[in-house]
Amino acid sequence: MGLMTEFREFAVKGNVMDLAVGVIIGAAFGKIVDSLVGDVIMPVIGAIFGKLDFSNLFIVLGSPPPGTAMTLDALKKAGVPVLAYGNFITVAVNFAILAFIIFLMVRMVNRLRKQAPPPPAAPAPTPEDVVLLREIRDSLRKA
Repeated sequence: MGLMTEFREFAVKGNVMDLAVGVIIGAAFGKIVDSLVGDVIMPVIGAIFGKLDFSNLFIVLGSPPPGTAMTLDALKKAGVPVLAYGNFITVAVNFAILAFIIFLMVRMVNRLRKQAPPPPAAPAPTPEDVVLLREIRDSLRKA
């Protein structure tokens, strides 16, 4: 069996295709969560804590060149080392929300699995030797 044949068999297996679909949906879902955090949750948190914008919280670790604005973007463009802990807070909140949503989804799927009774198993076909032995038994009873 050639390398390409083995690869084709691997690539069209159900698990690989399911994984590919999951990665694509996960990427789209990540964008939704990023928007939820950046556009909805963080502004509310910023309003509660005095209109703070967490993405612009940072500590300058070097000396900025004269005339450089003290904003995160300007300092990064100037090559000044900056500890952007506000961005970390945003990413951590994003992760917590995403993990909680996935937890709720898994919980819902588990509940659905428990509610749906398993289909009754079809009786296994009787092996041929057992059928022959039953026929012999029945023939001996008649005799």
